[in-house]
Amino acid sequence: MALKTNKAFTKRFKLTKNGKLKGRKPGFNHFNAKQSRAKQLSGKVPINMKMKAKDIARYFPYN
Repeated sequence: MALKTNKAFTKRFKLTKNGKLKGRKPGFNHFNAKQSRAKQLSGKVPINMKMKAKDIARYFPYN
């Protein structure tokens, strides 16, 4: 059985060169007009995600 990359996962997260997992903060897709500009922009900054190496290998088998 061939390994498959989870496409939904790869669209939301990026795997860095050193193996860190980066993703956007949840809750910043829409309805941001009432937030202050600083809070709006803080949602664009990628954050480090915590995940075991075994789970990362399951979602990104060819990286």
